[in-house]
Amino acid sequence: MLKFFNYFLGQGEKVEFTSFSIAHFLPILFAAAIIFLIYLFRKNLQNFKHEAALRYLLAFVLIISEMSYYWRLIAIPSLGPNPIDHLPITVCGWVAIFASYMVIGKSQTLFDLCYFWSFAGSIFALITPTVITYTGPTRFRYYQFWAEHLVIFIAVFYMIFVHKMRPNKKSFIRSYVGMVILAIIAYFTNNMLGPGANYLFMAKPESTPSILDILPPNFALRLLIMASAITLLFVIAYLPWYIIDRKNAKKQ
Repeated sequence: MLKFFNYFLGQGEKVEFTSFSIAHFLPILFAAAIIFLIYLFRKNLQNFKHEAALRYLLAFVLIISEMSYYWRLIAIPSLGPNPIDHLPITVCGWVAIFASYMVIGKSQTLFDLCYFWSFAGSIFALITPTVITYTGPTRFRYYQFWAEHLVIFIAVFYMIFVHKMRPNKKSFIRSYVGMVILAIIAYFTNNMLGPGANYLFMAKPESTPSILDILPPNFALRLLIMASAITLLFVIAYLPWYIIDRKNAKKQ
């Protein structure tokens, strides 16, 4: 049994997960199906007497998936934890925490952060899940990764469809400023910890294949391109709501 858990909680020495494979698309399609069902039955969910229990379930999955990442590091000493790459300075980690409180308290402020940060930051993890390159479907980390990242999007769409939450111009600015603050923290952390620290992928390209491989190693250029891409994604995330508001304004 101990041998099994050492294997299941550990990671391989060779590539076990490849991007754009069945193991990559299947979890995303599963989450997309759940989001579609939420949209389809949104009115039923609004009137469901145990609707609050569903939100608590989402919060439970988010918190457990985030905490279990660190539990795994403690359980397998060879994995860490190592402050060089295991400090809680990640977009996805904070979004998971914020989203759990968002669904419980139906917080508009936390929704704003989760909406923009997920579509401008967490989306990269779904495109190229570089952190699970050495942990395929036979490993715990594979399921922990997809549970954390996909339930974030499920929670955001749940609040949009069921509780009719939406971002606005002020929330755009607040969320963008919050992202800048996190980036500043990551920058100083990378400098303090030295070689090996790469929070928010700002310091250097990752050793495993990633969408960020196209970025140059030069810090100034890397930062400029990343800031431009994040800004563009923020704008794209807000664009549908801007169009809706424009159409509604013309009807009045």
